[in-house]
Amino acid sequence: MPFSASMMDQATPLHAARLSYVLRHLKASGARRVLDLGCGGGWLLHELLSDDQFTEVVGLESSAAALAEARAMLAADLDAPVPRLRLLNASYLDHHPALAGFDAATMVETIEHIPPGQLSRVEQAVFGTLAPGLLIVTTPNVEYNPLYGLAPGQFREADHKFEWSRDKFRQWARGVAGRNGYRVAFGGIGDADMELGPPSQVAFFRLTAATTTRTVL
Repeated sequence: MPFSASMMDQATPLHAARLSYVLRHLKASGARRVLDLGCGGGWLLHELLSDDQFTEVVGLESSAAALAEARAMLAADLDAPVPRLRLLNASYLDHHPALAGFDAATMVETIEHIPPGQLSRVEQAVFGTLAPGLLIVTTPNVEYNPLYGLAPGQFREADHKFEWSRDKFRQWARGVAGRNGYRVAFGGIGDADMELGPPSQVAFFRLTAATTTRTVL
């Protein structure tokens, strides 16, 4: 029986590796204010709040059930005398101008849940309106799926609307970056196969100095 995403995360260290990888790069960037777009049950938020570097942390999640899990796990942080955390039951497909200009934002294994026809809304709302200084996007690498016993066309999770190859992901990322004043670099998470690549692929979008100046002005 093929693994679902949740089963794979329990059976392998991949989920923990993603969190560690993203947290390490956020720390290295010097970011202090961070948005987690599609925060799910709040595991990355928990890691961020364990580090005093991060002074403001906001999680957006469209699933009320997942957000309830995050609220339960992070209750002490929400009730702190000077809270650093906010949780919003909202979608990053919608525009949230009040959240524009954060140092960094993350989309950890969430974009593949968006119907392909809605990706232009993601671009407009995230890159156009939120415009974080750094955006880290992770998503499955579909080329790795045979190593999980998945047949061609079969996704890792039933709710996934697509899963990109490495070339397709890079094509999308470069297009979005070029249209919105970002430069982009790529990475991978997990044990990489020499031919099929890593199980999760990553794009680092960094806002250019020229774009930052225009936004401030």
